[in-house]
Amino acid sequence: MNTSALIIMLTTMSLVTGLTIFFFWKVLNAPARPEPDSYLDNDDELERQGPGVK
Repeated sequence: MNTSALIIMLTTMSLVTGLTIFFFWKVLNAPARPEPDSYLDNDDELERQGPGVK
C-alpha cells in the first residue's frame, strides 16, 4: 500500500470514528424529556380524549 492510500484510509477511519463517538456522546448526555402517562394526556382535542372528558 502506498503512502497516499494509507493517509486517506487513516484520515477516513479517524473521521468516521470521531463522528461516531461524538454523536454517541450527545445521545448519552441528552436531557431526559418527560413523557405523558397515556395517549389521553398527549391529546389536546377534547372529543378525542374519550367519553366524559370536558
